[in-house]
Amino acid sequence: MKPYQTTLLSSLLIGGLSACQTQVETAPNEVIQLQQAALSSQLSYDLVESLTVEVGPRLAGSPKDILAVNWAINKLTSLGFDRVYKEAVQVPIWERGEAKAKITVPVEQPLVITALGGSIATPAGGIQAKIARFDSLEALQQAKPEEVQGKIVFIDQKTERHITGEGYGKSVGGRSKGAIAAAQKGAVAIVIRSIGTDHDRMAHTGIMRYQDGVPKIPAAAMSNPDADLVGALLKRDPNALLELHMSPKNLGFNTSYNVIAEVTGSSKPNEIVLIGAHLDSWDEGTGAIDDGAGVAIVTAAAKHIQDLPIKPARTVRVVLYAAEEVGLVGGKAYAEAHKAELPLHYIAAESDFGAGRIYQIDTKVNENIFTEVQQALSPMSFNGVALGNNQASGGPDVSMLPALGVPVASLRQDGHDYFDYHHTPNDTLDKIDPAALAQNVAAYAQFAYIMANSTVTLTPLATQSEK
Repeated sequence: MKPYQTTLLSSLLIGGLSACQTQVETAPNEVIQLQQAALSSQLSYDLVESLTVEVGPRLAGSPKDILAVNWAINKLTSLGFDRVYKEAVQVPIWERGEAKAKITVPVEQPLVITALGGSIATPAGGIQAKIARFDSLEALQQAKPEEVQGKIVFIDQKTERHITGEGYGKSVGGRSKGAIAAAQKGAVAIVIRSIGTDHDRMAHTGIMRYQDGVPKIPAAAMSNPDADLVGALLKRDPNALLELHMSPKNLGFNTSYNVIAEVTGSSKPNEIVLIGAHLDSWDEGTGAIDDGAGVAIVTAAAKHIQDLPIKPARTVRVVLYAAEEVGLVGGKAYAEAHKAELPLHYIAAESDFGAGRIYQIDTKVNENIFTEVQQALSPMSFNGVALGNNQASGGPDVSMLPALGVPVASLRQDGHDYFDYHHTPNDTLDKIDPAALAQNVAAYAQFAYIMANSTVTLTPLATQSEK
């Protein structure tokens, strides 16, 4: 046993289980067995190490994307799942190119930027213009066109740090919608303060959007220290000039795949408990926390269930989604391809928030059986997971399923430092704590096994057509 495994077992099995000692006898033996197997196994760490080292960055539509698909097929097959297959998905091809920026007036200052995903390039000679600074997307949307016309918009909104990651939701609109709002008012380009909680001089990428009928303008993110620098320069000289050179390319579409593995249910094989993650990543780091960790967590969790002497009643399906980063493409494709089968999806959950310890499980089920579902999931408390609320989204790639009638769960991870590394070159293997990763595996294994054997009738949620 490796040192980190000894530490984890002592902190969770002794500390966590002894706190619930009076309840242990009421927990199914398999639930405890799954926890102990996950906490004493290095499978999840081996998987994410393999993915980041043998594949690395795997941008949707790129050659590395297909390498990742082949890696997943080979790994899932070698792990002995009952069924392994893939489903084709059409994904956009975008190449990052180079991105350079500097302040030229009142004093020359180089800046660290990166193109936002999907951005067009600047003209060959670059763009130089005055800066129109705004505190938020909302402030830009309320601005008069003459404040923006012919300028480079700079959205300077800081991302708040929270264990839940909720600060991301407050600031990410500037990244996704900023180019549209800026172009509508006549801007020639947009640069945003990176959507991140770090103080490192590196920029955070991420997808941005254009809108039909609105001119497309180049869009980039700037490192947080450089955003501070630009703000300080603008206080000294409101007429400061910013120069941008960017060369990204949109190159059409390619075929990628959702990769799927199953532990076939013993008595209700047509009913499905889905646990997922996304296989693609941005191209600047190695995709360790986003979402190599999730791939490892759900794969290892299902493998521990596969290895039980008796299979659970329902089928446990692992879905490694394609092209999440560029618009939930694989998630939408899965929902469409499995439309007829969705009523047989008992519940779904996705791991896509790094490898911080899971502290709570929330659900989205019909209110009249919420208490029963919580009671069924209560053995997860032995692994340090509290029972939460009934307001889960399930994760990005399964977020569309509740509107289609499928119950979901969210296994909440400690994300206080997740946005330090998210979408940066710093998304690398060393950011993963093996002990915390193993605790995630234990939680997902328990969740999937309990739900696959649950006797609670999860009547479908109301669908969009019924609302």
